[in-house]
Amino acid sequence: MPQQFHYQKDTRVISSSLLDNASMPFHSRFGSFQRKDPQCQEFVKRVIMSHLFKIIMISIVSVNAFFVVLWTDYNTRYNLFTLCEVSELIFVSIYSSEFCMKLYVDPINYWKDGYNLLDIIIIIIIFIPYSLRKFKGKHYPYLNIADGIQSLRILKLITYSRGIRTLITAVGQTAYTVASVIILLFVLMFIFAILGFCLFGVPDRGDPNNWGNLAVAFFTLFSLATVDGWTDLQEQLDNRNLALSRAFTIIFILLASFVFLSMFVGVMIIHTEDSIKKFERELMAERHVTLMEEKQVIVKRQQEEVSRLMQTQKKGDYKSFSELVENFKKTLRHTDPMVLDDFGTSLPFIDVYLSTLDNQDTTICKLQELYCEIAHVLSLILEDLPQKKQSQSSEKATEQ
Repeated sequence: MPQQFHYQKDTRVISSSLLDNASMPFHSRFGSFQRKDPQCQEFVKRVIMSHLFKIIMISIVSVNAFFVVLWTDYNTRYNLFTLCEVSELIFVSIYSSEFCMKLYVDPINYWKDGYNLLDIIIIIIIFIPYSLRKFKGKHYPYLNIADGIQSLRILKLITYSRGIRTLITAVGQTAYTVASVIILLFVLMFIFAILGFCLFGVPDRGDPNNWGNLAVAFFTLFSLATVDGWTDLQEQLDNRNLALSRAFTIIFILLASFVFLSMFVGVMIIHTEDSIKKFERELMAERHVTLMEEKQVIVKRQQEEVSRLMQTQKKGDYKSFSELVENFKKTLRHTDPMVLDDFGTSLPFIDVYLSTLDNQDTTICKLQELYCEIAHVLSLILEDLPQKKQSQSSEKATEQ
């Protein structure tokens, strides 16, 4: 399940999300309890853990996001008001049903998963506009904010995307390092803000619009750090003939933009790569476990088939063992997977073996060409032998 719903009898797997620790006090307060409806629980668990359920929820969230986009246009909202209201009720009902199903499957461990808590927060956000309209009226001044944060419901896609959860985990792991970089950048900006205020913030001959106080100086330095419009800021300083302005700007841009921001990006990239590699290793491990389970099932079924055949042979229903094997072959299907343990049946070995056969074929072709050339030379030699014999006999005759 994308939410990392690992419902097992012997082990409890806790999600590695950023919000996991928030629900631990709640879980420690309640002990385990015995379910009286295990069959219904298993059925609902199979439903919410199925791949089809995941596809349906992703489609519903995507359609809901599309309706939110339509809702932002006033003409479309006016023309499709009834459709928007009905679809909103449907979406809220589906999200609430999803919450109830997951809570029904495991009402204790459900609160341990941080992504489940994110779903609860989204459901609360969905009900905020209804509550405000109910108790404060339709003309409440902050109602537009409650309507605006409805866009957060698209975050439900995080629950069903393991790749996005991996990236979020990477961001969480970089929190300490990124905070250190941000603190260093703030210290640098504080030093240069005080320095810039003293150099360029003089009301008479300075630039009070950009360096008049500490807050404005911080905002100006942020523009310089992002290299956004720094030429216009420098031009204003040049027009006032302020000394050391260019050296001040160049040094700050080199330190803030090329050093600290690059460091920030590098830290994020390094931790993201590590998280992606860890995610790939987990996928490979899961695939290996799945293959081993399938292999055990196949081996067990084959052993049962062989045991049944041996029992049938002992009872004397078949005249010979060959007849027994022929009957066993009829039970085999083309779709039956094969358990391959031999090294000779592995794909790398087959690849190397086929490459070796190709090389042998090439060598044999070259040998055949050499043999043909040798045979041609020998035939030419044989053709020359009678002529040499005649010439030798004629020479002897002349000598006599």
